[in-house]
Amino acid sequence: MKAVFVDIDTQLDFLFPAGALYTPGVESICGNLAKLTAHAARAGIPILSTMDAHAEDDAEFKQGWPHHCVKGTMGQRKLSTTIAPRGQQFIEKQTFDCFSNPKFSELLFAMQPDRVFVYGVVTDVCVMHAVDGLLAREYQVSIVSDAIYAYDEAKAEACLGGWRMAHVKFPTTASLCG
Repeated sequence: MKAVFVDIDTQLDFLFPAGALYTPGVESICGNLAKLTAHAARAGIPILSTMDAHAEDDAEFKQGWPHHCVKGTMGQRKLSTTIAPRGQQFIEKQTFDCFSNPKFSELLFAMQPDRVFVYGVVTDVCVMHAVDGLLAREYQVSIVSDAIYAYDEAKAEACLGGWRMAHVKFPTTASLCG
């Protein structure tokens, strides 16, 4: 099976209490994020990593979201343990949807994966857009169940229910990494 890992927005502003859009408890998945990155590097699995990269006056901030992941700031940086020594592509985006950057679709299409494994933050916003976009493009999708975290639990549960009905698989980090 030809797999691709899709790492959604594992950036400091989302993952730590000092971050601009921190969700309490999200740091609990950081160990699994590191394990997935290390496993992908060892196994030669390509990683597509999305990164919010906002301008100081980005339209998203006018929608009520606090300033976060402003390009060039500390908060925009990725968690160091989610950076692989090789086999990783970084895709910057200014919206919730990773498909808003054409580079994401182009790279994924060129890789021709049999299955796409998605993880990162947050389940009910950027992960949701990635998974829904992948399903709309008819990719086989798995969500690493212990390497995602929700901003709004009720909305995330609705997403998960819909994805189960769409036959998305939910492996754990241990089942993927051994």
